[in-house]
Amino acid sequence: METIGLLAGIGTLPVEFTEAVKSQGYRVVCIAVIPGIDPRLKDLADAYYEISAFKLNKVIKTLVNEGVKEVTMIGKVTKEWLFKNHPFPDLRAIKVLNRLRKMNFKDDTVTLAIVEELAKDGISVLDQTKYLKPLMPGPQVFTKKKPTEAQMADVAFGFKAAKAIGAMDLGQTVVVKNQAVMAVEAIEGTDACIRRGGSLARGGAVVVKTAKPSQDTRFDMPTVGLTTLHSMEESDCAVLAIEAWHTLFAEKEAVLAEADRKGIVILAVEQDKI
Repeated sequence: METIGLLAGIGTLPVEFTEAVKSQGYRVVCIAVIPGIDPRLKDLADAYYEISAFKLNKVIKTLVNEGVKEVTMIGKVTKEWLFKNHPFPDLRAIKVLNRLRKMNFKDDTVTLAIVEELAKDGISVLDQTKYLKPLMPGPQVFTKKKPTEAQMADVAFGFKAAKAIGAMDLGQTVVVKNQAVMAVEAIEGTDACIRRGGSLARGGAVVVKTAKPSQDTRFDMPTVGLTTLHSMEESDCAVLAIEAWHTLFAEKEAVLAEADRKGIVILAVEQDKI
């Protein structure tokens, strides 16, 4: 049985990935690289470890010992955690961090450094979407409630803004109201960005999430799910727009049921059709 490795972050997407891969007959070795991983993974995975991302050599050697040749990185690992709550790094992680200090700590730069380290031990990183394409919907309005013309103007404006910050590798999410940007995603992550922007908008904000213009599909694919919706509810946001074909929509059924109850609009749009 072929083995696939999973370096898991926070959220339900690692669970959905594991279920999808196991249904196709693969063995899954999961390493939880930060605290707060979905507890279901422990029972779902064929082998399960909790090893900090800062113990990089142990992470990689564990994958090698388990016979892993291909690995995917799925789930939230925010740079906020990387900068404050972590154990002392091992020597291999220190060497990577020293290389990064001479470059930058942008999301893609950090992740590509990890990809490079994995490759040294013969492990390649899978396209995140290889087993999750059914979670990437095409253009449509998902909810019973439809967006207004004014909201669609905010979606179009927010789409351009999200692509602009994505090109700078800052984030993938913006919060907009009346074609004014309330917040852009940075180190704090999507949910904090939504809560901050929605609060500043004082109700009725539009949240837009897109892929980066040069998105590497091996990691950091834009993802939405129940936590996204809950952050919108907390700050009274009205619309969630995602990029069609390029966004992973986790927990879709539960999200849409709750969005309909709350009167929140959710839609997927294509860049050249808004």
